[in-house]
Amino acid sequence: MDWQWLRRTVCSGLSALCLAGAGFGLSACGSNPAVPSAQDVSDAANAQVEEGEARRRARIRLELASNYFDQGKTVVALDEVRQVLVADPSFAEAYNLRGLIYMRLDDDRQAEEAFKRALALSPRDSNVLHNYGWMLCQRKRYSEASEAFNQALNNVLYGDKAKTYMAQGLCQARAGQKAEAERNLSKAFELDAANPITSFNLSVLLYQRADLTRAQFYIRRLNNSEYANAESLWLGIRVERRLGDRVAMQQLAEQLKKRFPQSRELMSYERGAFDE
Repeated sequence: MDWQWLRRTVCSGLSALCLAGAGFGLSACGSNPAVPSAQDVSDAANAQVEEGEARRRARIRLELASNYFDQGKTVVALDEVRQVLVADPSFAEAYNLRGLIYMRLDDDRQAEEAFKRALALSPRDSNVLHNYGWMLCQRKRYSEASEAFNQALNNVLYGDKAKTYMAQGLCQARAGQKAEAERNLSKAFELDAANPITSFNLSVLLYQRADLTRAQFYIRRLNNSEYANAESLWLGIRVERRLGDRVAMQQLAEQLKKRFPQSRELMSYERGAFDE
């Protein structure tokens, strides 16, 4: 699929970051707790401020790295992440972005190491679990990918479940688990009906098993939106053809000719290769 924002929809870079105030305890000596001096309290408070300031600076730098990553400046982004981790080696989100960067560089070993380090620091972070699951899926490690996706979805506080249901559905379709893929893509659609990747792939699965009326519903929604492309129009043409709606089929074909005159989908249409 040539959706321009596929990567950033499936893969999440930086989730919302929040800082928890670090507390400190009083050590006991015998049966009587030691009472800290004013200087002890001041030193501890200053340490907290410095730790918070270090994380704040790391977060700003990590946002810069994420922007470079989104712009395709992968090497620059990786260098920024390295500097973040020098300043704050316990920053799980930095390892998460590092994993995404190494995924883009096709360095499986370092990508996996980065995601595992992020999860060691933040075991229930659903954004990291989602990204790790997607990496595993890309490497055809489907069972492990499913486990990571399920762990992400089991977090009741996770607010981006539509994305993970979609990614899991895409992964299951790739693995040949079409019933499971349809189920998870349907869940993704229920949570985010505007996502074109979900609509397209759900329609593909329904078309493949000849559930044409439902396939028509999803692909028509997509083709009536700003996200229609050559692939979606071509799928719409094939769905309408099998349903016998020649008028709708011709309208879609005219759009394909006008908007994507050099596309391979138009070439397939002109050859009459509807079942390829």
